[in-house]
Amino acid sequence: MIKSIGVATSEKTNIYLLAGFLGSGKTTLLNRILSWETDLSDTVVLVNEFGKIGIDGAIIRSKSGGRDVIELTSGCICCTLTDELIDSLVDIWKRFRPKKILLEATGVAEPESIIEIIRSKPLRDLMRIEKTITVLGIRYWIGREAYGPFFMSQVEQADLIMLNKIDTVPKDRLQEAVSDLQAAVPNCTIVPTLHCAVDPEIIWNRSSNIRLGNFYASLPSSAIDLTTDKGKASDKDKITYSTFDFVSERPIDEASFDGFLKNLPWQLFRIKGPVKFQNQVKLLNYVSGQIDWQEWKEPDHTRLALIGWDINTDEIRRKLEECVAE
Repeated sequence: MIKSIGVATSEKTNIYLLAGFLGSGKTTLLNRILSWETDLSDTVVLVNEFGKIGIDGAIIRSKSGGRDVIELTSGCICCTLTDELIDSLVDIWKRFRPKKILLEATGVAEPESIIEIIRSKPLRDLMRIEKTITVLGIRYWIGREAYGPFFMSQVEQADLIMLNKIDTVPKDRLQEAVSDLQAAVPNCTIVPTLHCAVDPEIIWNRSSNIRLGNFYASLPSSAIDLTTDKGKASDKDKITYSTFDFVSERPIDEASFDGFLKNLPWQLFRIKGPVKFQNQVKLLNYVSGQIDWQEWKEPDHTRLALIGWDINTDEIRRKLEECVAE
């Protein structure tokens, strides 16, 4: 049993809760924060992985400059990890007494559940939620009716929404999205971003809605057609997400893997991790049809975390096995 540790209010650790639907850019934001010149020696990063192989934690740790990055990998922070989260936060407080904790939730976590955990004993005597920051991919917001209550909870509980990936839609759609967001969460700060680029003061300080002024005039325009044949979820309140992993130490055939990515079912909307090809290892970040490749210099084998709903995981694994080079 964990005993409550009484401390003065002024000594409480401030928790910055980072939420956001799968693939919106939370890891990008964390890496950006860690790259700032701001002194973060009094800050601990706690990452909740959705899956067993710890992709996000590895990415963040590789760019953390030696700062403490702690992973929770046994489940979703909002449901199965209550005891582990409490134990981890109490242990962090005892060991480091940090002024700030950057707590990254999984893409399907409900911030309200996490906030309730922080406000319960023994954590409420040690720390408090300073700000809930939701990274929101703009295309997810435009298609929000398909993604269920997890998604809207992340929007409604936010103190700050970073409307990310704004270069993927035309300017008029961006203006419409911002207006809709301001109507949905009028007391929330809304900041459109590219690759989560934001002034540090916006993260650390509390403020009222930012005046956008002539912001839109400088935005890139895009001809991407947002029309989709995916349709609405038939029962969005009962959407359940599933995750599975694929690991291979043998190289992947690049042409076969390219074909695999081009023929994915739409329900499989997230793949992340390093892929070992014959001559190189690259980091894949796949989100709902959008593919991003980055350099990767960590251990040279394929480790993929895959997330979706209503998918045949055995069939996906079989197709991945077919991509392994002879």
